Amino acid sequence: MDMYKLGFQEEEVVLRKVAEPVTEFTPELKSFIKEMIDFMIESNGVGLAAPQVGVSKRFVVVGFEDVEPFVLINPEIIETSLEENVYEEGCLSIPGMYAKVTRPERIKVQAWNERGRPFTIDADGMLATVIQHEIDHLNGVLFIDHLQDKPKEKIVKKYKKAMGI
Repeated sequence: MDMYKLGFQEEEVVLRKVAEPVTEFTPELKSFIKEMIDFMIESNGVGLAAPQVGVSKRFVVVGFEDVEPFVLINPEIIETSLEENVYEEGCLSIPGMYAKVTRPERIKVQAWNERGRPFTIDADGMLATVIQHEIDHLNGVLFIDHLQDKPKEKIVKKYKKAMGI
């Protein structure tokens, strides 16, 4: 499994594309989700979206500290709080770069599990931030897109220099 990164044209096309809904809940999908969870853990990530590993489908995996890894298939945020949190975010697709991003503190998400069963999850704090970050990936949005132009340009320039691009 390879991590798609910003700055590489073929990979960036996938990262910037709106992912397609999952329509079939197959054993292959379940197996791929397990591989994604393992890859996320090995990469020291807290979340991973299918487009980040080259699959333009609407599913993400999330897991960290006290949060057992799980999948959200075709997730939709159906409710957000007015209160906001600021977390320093990073991304496996923009390694080594971090910035403070403001997002709703609490969210409610509707999704499906790997067996095709719908469920709803209420999340707050870091879990809410991670889920929002990963859902952004499904819409072709990176965390740097939430920044003002100057800070975004600074991060992109620093990243490209670090990557030798």
